[in-house]
Amino acid sequence: MPDFTGIQAVAFDLDGTLVHSTLDFQAIRDELGFPSGRGLLEHIATLDDADHAAEAHAVIRRHELAAAEQACWMPGAQDLIHALQDAGLPTAILTRNTRAAVDVMQQVLDIPVPLILTREDCLPKPDPDGLLRIGRHYKVAAECMVYVGDFIYDLQTAHAAGAVACLYRNAGNAHFADQAHWVVDALAELKDALFQRKDGVWNASVR
Repeated sequence: MPDFTGIQAVAFDLDGTLVHSTLDFQAIRDELGFPSGRGLLEHIATLDDADHAAEAHAVIRRHELAAAEQACWMPGAQDLIHALQDAGLPTAILTRNTRAAVDVMQQVLDIPVPLILTREDCLPKPDPDGLLRIGRHYKVAAECMVYVGDFIYDLQTAHAAGAVACLYRNAGNAHFADQAHWVVDALAELKDALFQRKDGVWNASVR
């Protein structure tokens, strides 16, 4: 189990971690005729036809925007974010989603996270570029950040950046658990385990 006593910032994935969305990646693959087992963005990067690539991006954006309109909070997400901010701990979101879809989610949910990086802002996960940018923004070393997500790309991103990799486990991703530093089954569990407040001072706790 990692030592959380030095944690100075918490970054989150968005879809499937802080918010529940109806985004169906298999439906996108089926519409585009893309193979399973490879990320959509990664497969587009292999396409030689620029028009085909542009069409694929447009299909993905359409699905993302439709899902964003139906987004809702994951259980415990709002409480966790507010608790971290009340404790004075910097928070951020790193997502492979588009800025347009994030803007729609902001309109629907009013997400109170001041720094949100999308795939237009940095290299997409699992490249560590986004996490490293978050660290520079907050002047926090990567090893002093924890990145919370529900997919293998999130864990790979954390490892590549040198951050703590936390898996938000569900019925479909438990097989990734051995690649995480830490695993939680609920965001309330993460809140309880990450810290306790004493006189308004951030204190990480490990159990």
